[in-house]
Amino acid sequence: MSHQPKPSVFPASIYKYQTGELVQSPDLLAVEEPLEIQLNFIANDEITERKVSVTMRTPGHDFELATGFLFSEGLIKSPKDIIRIRHCESMKKPEERGNVVKVTLRPHVKVDLQRLERQFYTNSSCGVCGKTSIEAIQLTGCPNLPIDAPIITADILLGLPTSLRNQQMVFEHTGGLHAAALFDNKGHLLAMREDVGRHNAMDKLVGSQLDNAEVFHRSIALLSGRLSFELVQKALTAEIPVVAAVGAPSSLAVQLAQSYGMTLVGFLRNERFNVYTHPTRIQM
Repeated sequence: MSHQPKPSVFPASIYKYQTGELVQSPDLLAVEEPLEIQLNFIANDEITERKVSVTMRTPGHDFELATGFLFSEGLIKSPKDIIRIRHCESMKKPEERGNVVKVTLRPHVKVDLQRLERQFYTNSSCGVCGKTSIEAIQLTGCPNLPIDAPIITADILLGLPTSLRNQQMVFEHTGGLHAAALFDNKGHLLAMREDVGRHNAMDKLVGSQLDNAEVFHRSIALLSGRLSFELVQKALTAEIPVVAAVGAPSSLAVQLAQSYGMTLVGFLRNERFNVYTHPTRIQM
């Protein structure tokens, strides 16, 4: 049996409080289901299978999510490291069907087993990222970003949230999803992904563009929520030089962006924004 895509919205009957009474009304909810990512690779001349991550996500673009996650965590360098990626259909429980992705790596790809064990633990325990310092990122070899490009005007930057909202079709129906989008410096939308998890939305976005990774180097990423350390780390791994969000950044996110030459913009809404690091890319 071939895999059938899972819906991203779920119909529900709710009660709305209106003019002093509860009125029954139809509604749509954002679907949230677990996704398990399994990795097949060669270790000690033997075929090895390990669970890498369990995350709660909105079904859709699962392969992009898995690819973007493996890339941002340093387990692969490019999509060419992957031989095959598929949904695992031989599941014991019907509800597990479509919720397990199996990724097979090429024989030459070396996998750090200790790092893999740590990654699965931290990603299956309440979403704790396990990275507590910028020094942990430095060990991955992320590059310093060139600080002279891209240049984006304040007017174009101010228009990005509206452009993003106009493309958030599932959010329009449910109000329950995060979004991550990639724009060029003229404000043209290049790609956008949605998910109940902000980290998953970012992984889906990165995974969708890895075949043309050069696009990251001249783009602006816009996030619909706040800027956490891990989201900045994922953007840094993809070498995205400008990251903006409608919400606030954390202190460690600002420190990471400052250290690697990334322009970080927060509170991008209502015709205003804050620039926390490297403002030279923003043209008045």
